[in-house]
Amino acid sequence: MKIYKIPEKLKTIIFDIDGTLYTSTAYVYEQVDAQIRHFAHLNGIEEEQARKRIKEFRKQWANEHEGKKISLGNTFTHFGISIETSIEWRNTLLHPEKYLNKNTKLKDSLVSLQKDGFRMVCVTNNPVAAARKTLEVIGIDGTLKDIIGLDTCFKSKPAKEVLDAACTLTDSSYEECLSVGDRYDIDLALPLDLGMGAVLVAGAEDVCALADQLCSHDC
Repeated sequence: MKIYKIPEKLKTIIFDIDGTLYTSTAYVYEQVDAQIRHFAHLNGIEEEQARKRIKEFRKQWANEHEGKKISLGNTFTHFGISIETSIEWRNTLLHPEKYLNKNTKLKDSLVSLQKDGFRMVCVTNNPVAAARKTLEVIGIDGTLKDIIGLDTCFKSKPAKEVLDAACTLTDSSYEECLSVGDRYDIDLALPLDLGMGAVLVAGAEDVCALADQLCSHDC
């Protein structure tokens, strides 16, 4: 876990979901690869060829943008795949139940944050339905009820629109929000630029540790 900034008056915690609220490198990989395989099949090319095309584009994009990373959804738009199509693919191709399990410790940590008065919202590059399915499998859908997904603003992170939606939903200013995610360029760089706090995590264990720290500080 790497803490970049904790707001002095923290009101809202914005959680990424994938790679943040669970620890499964296999499912993180599968979410990307399932879409690339589907892209390959639709275009009549070998799966490995599709993987190479996507990888090479993302590498070139990073070289042209000071090393920053681009999301898969935004990558696909350069190959003629709209955000609307990405939404359809993710809703049908993603199956978290094959990779994830309930996490009681994480649920308890989130409940503690809730009891301490923090507002919590998920901001994800998956559609709301797909994201909700993941939260259900982990067992935290009853605690994290608010999700801003790819089909909310039709924008893939990083995008100011999704962060503005999170602020509006929780009645918070940028300076009162903390963004928590596993990818700096996608989840944290823009929030920091806007004045939010930011914490880089490597999965659910780090989120639990952060919750303990925030609850202890709040108390």
